[in-house]
Amino acid sequence: MSYRRFHAIFRKEMLHIMRDWRSLMMALAVPLLLLLLFGYALTLDVDRIPTVIYDQSHTQQSRELANRFSGSRYFEIVSRQGGYAEIVKGIDRSKVLLGVVIPRDFARHVESGEAVAVQLLLDGSDSNTASIAAGYAESLVLAYSTELREAQLIRRGSGKFEPPIDVRVRVLYNNEMKSRNFIVPGLIAVILMIIAALLTSLTVAREWENGTMEQLLSTPVRPSELLLGKLSAYFLLGMADMTIALIVGVGVFGVPLRGNMLLLIFCSALFLFGALCWGIFLSTVTRSQLLAYQLSLLSSFLPAFLLSGFIFAIENMPWIIQQFTLIVPARYFVSILQGIFLKGVGVQVVWGQMLFLGIYATLVFTLANRKMRQKMA
Repeated sequence: MSYRRFHAIFRKEMLHIMRDWRSLMMALAVPLLLLLLFGYALTLDVDRIPTVIYDQSHTQQSRELANRFSGSRYFEIVSRQGGYAEIVKGIDRSKVLLGVVIPRDFARHVESGEAVAVQLLLDGSDSNTASIAAGYAESLVLAYSTELREAQLIRRGSGKFEPPIDVRVRVLYNNEMKSRNFIVPGLIAVILMIIAALLTSLTVAREWENGTMEQLLSTPVRPSELLLGKLSAYFLLGMADMTIALIVGVGVFGVPLRGNMLLLIFCSALFLFGALCWGIFLSTVTRSQLLAYQLSLLSSFLPAFLLSGFIFAIENMPWIIQQFTLIVPARYFVSILQGIFLKGVGVQVVWGQMLFLGIYATLVFTLANRKMRQKMA
């Protein structure tokens, strides 16, 4: 391999990138735009649930229960005077997610120590949100019920009510349980996969369509030199995208970076190299930019977004889909990013994921190099 020929291809590709300023700006602006868009718009937090309270009792006890809902950050009271018709109408128009119905004999049952039913009406269109909202509401009602039982025991002189099990929760790594801290690191992996594959998927196909590949074939440039020269130019651009994503994630969204920065950079470079090799492999296989772009989008965006654990838990997927995710490189990089960002883990924890990314990058580079040799033969 000649460094002179490699440098010539690298310089040629860098000049092409710099001269096509529209594509350059898009390559640098898309990660920023995606991070800002997904970081602010995409959230898994369920709070400020639109709630209607139908208080049929109108007593001090029922008002106290209603105040518990209005005082919680998880619920936003839309109306306190609503009836069944208003609750159903609000749910039909997607303006209400939860309806709380307090019966007329609520205070009488509470004072006598008898069990009383409080009805919760939920919009089950989004089953995940509805189940979380139901859990919040049941916990709030249960806590209020426990306080009432304790007050009754004290009035009767029976002593303080002590539950048989005392649950104490301690949340590690993400104390505030913000979904943004989970989403943004995974989003970095998705962005790198999309940008890297899309950028390099067009490079060789563009040479064929523009008729410049024949000129390259007439030079003494070897396939490996051509491949590495093109990869190096886009590798620098991809690392610039990684830097932008890192600055926005930590500086703008406040995602904690507890791990080693050098380990993060190394893992990102390893993943980026594999993604670039995959894109240039697709570009070598197809001589059409349109086809290369479509294949790249299909093989990079969809698996990285849906099958990497970025949003959807892999453990909840069907068994056959879980096995398919084992060959998705973004799955391993998402795990590395979340571990380094939130848990501060080191090589001793993520070495398995790093090994897979290294094997993947080596395999795809070998395939791309072999395909390039066949095309240039």
